[in-house]
Amino acid sequence: MHHIVLRTLGQTKRLVVTVIGFTILATGIAMIVLPGPAIIVIPVGLTILATEFLWARKLLLSVKERIERMANGNVKPNKR
Repeated sequence: MHHIVLRTLGQTKRLVVTVIGFTILATGIAMIVLPGPAIIVIPVGLTILATEFLWARKLLLSVKERIERMANGNVKPNKR
């Protein structure tokens, strides 16, 4: 019984983190075209999602590196 309770609490935590993280991330993405600090909100959403998902950790690292390059004036053009 104890194992079932712990597993359910873990799943509930993951669900709450997922919902909050995606909500903040979606808000940040909307702020790209709407007024607001998208450059702050998007990494916050990714940070929350990175506590549960590996893809979010990798994307967050990429976003951090890009922000650092922008701050240093070393922005490379996209390869498109």
